[in-house]
Amino acid sequence: MPLNDPPFTIGIEEEYFFVDRETRNLAVDPPATMMADCVAQLTGQVSPEFLRAQIEVETRVCTSVAEARADLAHLRSTVASVANNHGLGLIAAATHPFAKWNDQQHTDKERYNELAQDMQALARRLLICGLHVHVGIEDDDLRIDLMNQVRYFLPHLLALSTSSPFWGGEDSGLLSYRLSVFDAMPRSGLPEVFDSASEYDRLVAQMVNANVIEDATKFWWDVRPSARYPTLEMRITDVCTRLDDSIAIAALYVCILSMLYRLRKSNQRWRIYPRTMINENRWLAQRYGVTGTMVDFGIGRPVAYADLLEEVIELVREDAERMDCVAEIEHAREIVRRGTSAQHQQDAYQAAIAAGADPHEALKGVVDMLIEETTVGL
Repeated sequence: MPLNDPPFTIGIEEEYFFVDRETRNLAVDPPATMMADCVAQLTGQVSPEFLRAQIEVETRVCTSVAEARADLAHLRSTVASVANNHGLGLIAAATHPFAKWNDQQHTDKERYNELAQDMQALARRLLICGLHVHVGIEDDDLRIDLMNQVRYFLPHLLALSTSSPFWGGEDSGLLSYRLSVFDAMPRSGLPEVFDSASEYDRLVAQMVNANVIEDATKFWWDVRPSARYPTLEMRITDVCTRLDDSIAIAALYVCILSMLYRLRKSNQRWRIYPRTMINENRWLAQRYGVTGTMVDFGIGRPVAYADLLEEVIELVREDAERMDCVAEIEHAREIVRRGTSAQHQQDAYQAAIAAGADPHEALKGVVDMLIEETTVGL
């Protein structure tokens, strides 16, 4: 029986940090009135995160990239304004430059209390913020088929998002240290390849029956079938400091899925590569971001990321034209040209050190830069 074309609707989730404007450290115990004010102004679109210094926003179900951008801009600007009214700053970065994970307090909520009890130090180290993009694909088997294929492109998206070079006051040498933190969690990383939705459902049932997970939300893969919505949820990316970078990544993701579906309708498909090979590109993206190379598996050698991005843009151009988001996917070139948030953070730190600042003052300057850039373009 022929499939109905997927709606390819878009939903975006972002996580942010609250910071004390005086110390530039995380607001470990923000006032309860702040979250209440956010909830009052953004009913159903904002929620506390695992740590009290964090907050999560989620757009409505959007039918276009432009609609998603408008909604996300409203969410960012509202939360930033509420934070400012409470004397705090908001930063969209996947790690804080110098905060210590063992100084944090987790949110007193049943799900988070259970997570803290179950995961212990692994959960307490989750001082990280991500960008998740949901794309509406209602057919269960199609969702699994596209998940198998889109794994190849996840490192390309990660490279564009990198915003976590610092950890605990030290330059990690990685552009996405966040991924290293999350990879310590069970059931994380790249998903397996599944022959069908039934095979995936059997795995979920086996894990639930074995009493090791409560439900499919405990699969924390880089991409997964959402347990709450009929969507394929991309989770590999760092939260982007600049709004338009997030939108470029969301646009590329939905266009890649559309391209893969278009190939399927022509009885073609993207080759399924071994997880080990994709993981190598994942590591290169985590380490070097857009400044390095990735392996082009078709020709079997490393290629400059900028050149691979051009290939991806051309692959999905037809889909971007149909979805009216050509400018958004082409913004990815601007990310490569000017650098990601992680590169900007490292540059700001080194410039401050060169100007005579001590390391801690230099890191505080990085926080100031992040506060400013989080609201650029809103």
